[in-house]
Amino acid sequence: MKTLDSLDLTQILLEVDAAGIATVTLNREAKRNALDSRTVEELVDLFTTIPRAGIRAVVLRGEGTHFCAGLDLVEHFKEDRSPAEFMHLCLRWHEAFNKMEYGGVPIIAALKGAVVGGGLELASSAHIRVADRTTYFALPEGQRGLFTGGGATIRVADLVGKARMIDMMLTGRVYQGEEAMAVGLCQYLVDDSDAKAMELARAAAAHPPLTNFAICSAISHMQNMSALDAAYAEAVVAGIVNTQPDARGRLEAFANKTAARVRPK
Repeated sequence: MKTLDSLDLTQILLEVDAAGIATVTLNREAKRNALDSRTVEELVDLFTTIPRAGIRAVVLRGEGTHFCAGLDLVEHFKEDRSPAEFMHLCLRWHEAFNKMEYGGVPIIAALKGAVVGGGLELASSAHIRVADRTTYFALPEGQRGLFTGGGATIRVADLVGKARMIDMMLTGRVYQGEEAMAVGLCQYLVDDSDAKAMELARAAAAHPPLTNFAICSAISHMQNMSALDAAYAEAVVAGIVNTQPDARGRLEAFANKTAARVRPK
């Protein structure tokens, strides 16, 4: 099994703090952190390894002023790929993003600047999206003569609905600010997305890992099931998670009225 230290990362920066929170930074600032084939392979390796490396939560960000401008169109043009070659590239995108969504480790995306095309597909694979005031969301595939290949038809459509996604692709509509949050493209809109993402990562990292695993994998799996199968799976997962030893102390604190209360801020 690979370790984090053994990964050959050239397009991605990785830092892990003492609390087990990993900061994953796309490091192609000159390309607005566009995803070339090398970066996608590094994402596959990284998010294959993270769930087994004791990581409690991940902050996903981009170097510079943009999160991610999507597919590296210059590389795509120069490679002049065949249909089969591009299909297999898309499957690697799906491999990376599925490992993120279903890996069981909370991923908080700190968004800024461009979250466009494949960059939005990447962001939609995270469990929480935090945008700053510079963030803008778009799916410009229509005007490029392209179609989404990294899961937008699944994840972005799930966030905003089919009609809004089609509108984004046909018209080039760009969402920003309060409107972006209202339609579901992000859950937070703040002045400093890096700081807020780290705050949320620290809160998530304080939970028992098995609880986070269930939240960050089981819900997505259950969404793919029939209602009857999802209800059965939910009961099984609850049976395992809700009887774990790590929960006993927290339940005792609640029973003794020493646990923090749930109150609006």
